[in-house]
Amino acid sequence: MKVTGTFEVMLSPLDAAAEGKGGVNLRSMAIRKTFSGDLEASSQGQMLSATTAEPGAAGYVALEQVSGSLCGHEGSFALQHYGRMQGGSQHLTLEVVPGSGAAALAGLTGSMAIRIDEEGQHFYDFEFELPG
Repeated sequence: MKVTGTFEVMLSPLDAAAEGKGGVNLRSMAIRKTFSGDLEASSQGQMLSATTAEPGAAGYVALEQVSGSLCGHEGSFALQHYGRMQGGSQHLTLEVVPGSGAAALAGLTGSMAIRIDEEGQHFYDFEFELPG
């Protein structure tokens, strides 16, 4: 099944930042999101990022736990992120952490894509499977 919707994100710096060298800036951020659409949920997590001296070049990893309702199924699950950006293009991978689904979302598998329009609105495309 595939669903689409919007989300709002808030990032807050955390104190646990490592010192970067050679033009690399390392950051640790708290993530909070509110999802709307077929996924009515909120999430919290943590992101580690590295930006470089090259404009637009960066990488990040993150984990977040999503709690709420997915197509009427109440529960929670975790998402694992891997992202890199360079030269105006990006590669983002968000996947459900195996075994992380709880309550009515137990056994959930899937992946999520993120899009941001020109006005800065965030969208998700979530392709998933639930047992049964």
